[in-house]
Amino acid sequence: MILPIVRTALVSLRRDRAALALAFILPISFFSIFAVVFGGRHDTTPRVSLIVVDEDQSQGSRELVAGLEREGSLVVQTSPQAKRNAPPPAPYTAATAEQAVKAGDVSVALIIPSGFGAHPISFGPDNAGASLQMLNDSSDQIAPQVVQGLLQKAAMTAMPTSMAEQGMQYTEKYIGTFTPQQQQQVKANLDRLREIENRPPPASTTSSDNGFGGIIQVKSRAVVGENKNNPIVSFYAAAIGVMFLLFTSSGTAGSLLDEADSGTLDRVLSSRITMTGLLAGKLVYNSLLAFLQLTVMFLWAWGVFKVDLFHHIPGFVVMGLSTAFAVAAFGIFLASMCHTRAQLGAISTLLILTMSAIGGSMFPRFLMSDAMQKAGLWTLNSWAIDGFTKVFWRDLPVVELRNQVGVLLGAGIVLFLIARRVARRWEFS
Repeated sequence: MILPIVRTALVSLRRDRAALALAFILPISFFSIFAVVFGGRHDTTPRVSLIVVDEDQSQGSRELVAGLEREGSLVVQTSPQAKRNAPPPAPYTAATAEQAVKAGDVSVALIIPSGFGAHPISFGPDNAGASLQMLNDSSDQIAPQVVQGLLQKAAMTAMPTSMAEQGMQYTEKYIGTFTPQQQQQVKANLDRLREIENRPPPASTTSSDNGFGGIIQVKSRAVVGENKNNPIVSFYAAAIGVMFLLFTSSGTAGSLLDEADSGTLDRVLSSRITMTGLLAGKLVYNSLLAFLQLTVMFLWAWGVFKVDLFHHIPGFVVMGLSTAFAVAAFGIFLASMCHTRAQLGAISTLLILTMSAIGGSMFPRFLMSDAMQKAGLWTLNSWAIDGFTKVFWRDLPVVELRNQVGVLLGAGIVLFLIARRVARRWEFS
């Protein structure tokens, strides 16, 4: 009796394509996504975008910048990216670099001050070396550490002559003056070192082993988030909120399938209500429900986790309504594409979890590879999270949300129009 029961269950599973997809395709899809995110590279050091401002313009500072540019784990920028049909932009200054970090263009900016080339080493009781200033976004805890390590490595490998000369000066200062013969030998060795230094640089490496630590003094300053009270909770509220809004919207929009199965949809369409009006009404209802869910979640975050909600009401309302509209349209789109509740459950689970994985709801996108970050831009999650981050973390004005709001509203309109087109099958069935 056991074998017939097993055979019957297998036949039932084979006929239920939605359950079959959920049982096999979903695990494979998620395994592949996380394998690409975490296991696709042998070098686990994240690729960090770094703005460098060279106020010194000495040979030593130029050598240091060149050494940083050769690091495979860094993307060094000395000026903003040029726009099409526009003149080349001016190089970054300390002020514009700080603005770029505050705007979220990069997580770290490095300022090389005047006088660095004369005293690059931080050594001895007087600690007389010039101090580099590192401006960082405190929401990214990894990027500053990567830059700090690679900076020390670049200093030792890219500017050996300057290091050797400074080392000789400190030796004479703390140990004693060299004899004329020793000074002549030191000069000859430095000349040979300069000759080696002027040779073409070796192939770039992605190693983050910095050998000596702290040879260059660096003073870090958080320019974003230094005065925040538990602001990272707002990121998780947005990230988790968007993911569950997608589930809720797809489930609520599934009422279309229930109405079609029960015959209620035919009776509704036989009245004065058109399919466009019906879908528009469900879109408005789902949007209001999604916005209410977001509001409750952020009120909870305000009351329990001290998220500063009421100082960001305009930005929250704009992003909340835009996100709610987009996820509501996504739910109606899925419901119109499916024929049964089982199909909707399987397909929505697969799509929503996949979008959430690469869109930043499960894992911050800035820790992903460049390819995965670009792939995340095709999800609603990434645009919603970026918008809420601008509101609650960076304190940017509402006008700075135009890109995120535009994409979310545009995606919602396109998804609704596709759903209306597909829903014609109910009108002519």
